[in-house]
Amino acid sequence: MPHGTAAASGIKGPPLGNGKSRSTTERHASMTIAKSQKITAWEDVAAAVRNFRLAALLGWQDVAQRYRRSTVGAFWLTINMGVLIGALGLIFGTIFRSPMSEFLPFICVGLIVWGYYSQLINEGCLSFISNTETMLQLPLPFFTYVLRTWWRNSIILFHNLVIFPVVLLIFGKFINFNALLVIPAFLLVSLNLLWMMTFLSVICTRYRDLTQIIQNIMQVGLYVTPIMWQPHQLPTDKSILILDFNPFYHLISVIREPLLGGTGTLLNWGVVVVMAIVGWTIALLFLNRFRSRVTYWL
Repeated sequence: MPHGTAAASGIKGPPLGNGKSRSTTERHASMTIAKSQKITAWEDVAAAVRNFRLAALLGWQDVAQRYRRSTVGAFWLTINMGVLIGALGLIFGTIFRSPMSEFLPFICVGLIVWGYYSQLINEGCLSFISNTETMLQLPLPFFTYVLRTWWRNSIILFHNLVIFPVVLLIFGKFINFNALLVIPAFLLVSLNLLWMMTFLSVICTRYRDLTQIIQNIMQVGLYVTPIMWQPHQLPTDKSILILDFNPFYHLISVIREPLLGGTGTLLNWGVVVVMAIVGWTIALLFLNRFRSRVTYWL
C-alpha cells in the first residue's frame, strides 16, 4: 500500500505513546471513587477513628513543615496571641472599666478558645479541597482529613494555652478543682466541632463560595459572642437573644468557666450535649447521602 493510502482510506494507525486511553492519575481516581462508594458514612468515621494515628501524624507534620528552620517554631503563634491578648485586654478593660484582674483572664481564655474554633471551622471547609490529590489516589476514609485538620489546630491550641497560667500568675490567681471539668468539656466541644467540620467539608466542596460566607460569619461571631465583653454587661432583656440562642456562647462557656473557677450553667452543658447528638445525626446522614459524589466534585 503506498505511503499515505492508509490515512486516505480511513484506516487508523497505532496509538501514540504507550497506548493507554487514560492517564495513571485518572485510573487511580476511578479506582478510588469505586472503592469510596462501597462504604457507609458510619464505617468511614469508624475506620478513621481506629486509624487515628495516621491523622495525628499528618497533622503534626503540617505544623512541623509550617515552622521548619524557625528557632521559636509554633510558639510564634503563642507570642502573637499573647501580644493580642495584652493589647485588647488593656483597651477593652479600660473602655468597660473592668478590673484587670478579672477581665484579662476572661479575655485571655475567650480569645484563645475562639481562635481555635474559628480556625477549625474555616479550615474545616477546605478539609477535602486541600487534600484533593491524596483523596483521588488513596482510598483513605474521608473523615481522616477532618481529623487531620482538627489535630493540627489542637496542637496550636495547646501551645497557646501556655499564656493562661502566666496571666493568672501576674495577678496572683490560681485555678481550683473545677478546672477538671475542662476535660469532658473539651471532648464535648471537639465532638461538636468535628460534626460541623464534616458537614461543611462536604457542602463547601460542592459549593466553593460558601467558604467565604462561613469566614464572614465567624468574623461577625467574634463580636456577638462574649469574648471581648462580659455577659453581665448586657441588658437583661437582650441576653436571651444574644446569649441563650448563640451556640458558640455555650461552646466557649463550658471551657472558660471551669478555668476561671466556675462550672458553667446547666443550660450551657445541656445545649452542648444536645448539639453533639443532633449534629452528628445530621452530619452522618448528610455524609452518607453525598459521600460517593465528593470525589467527583474535587
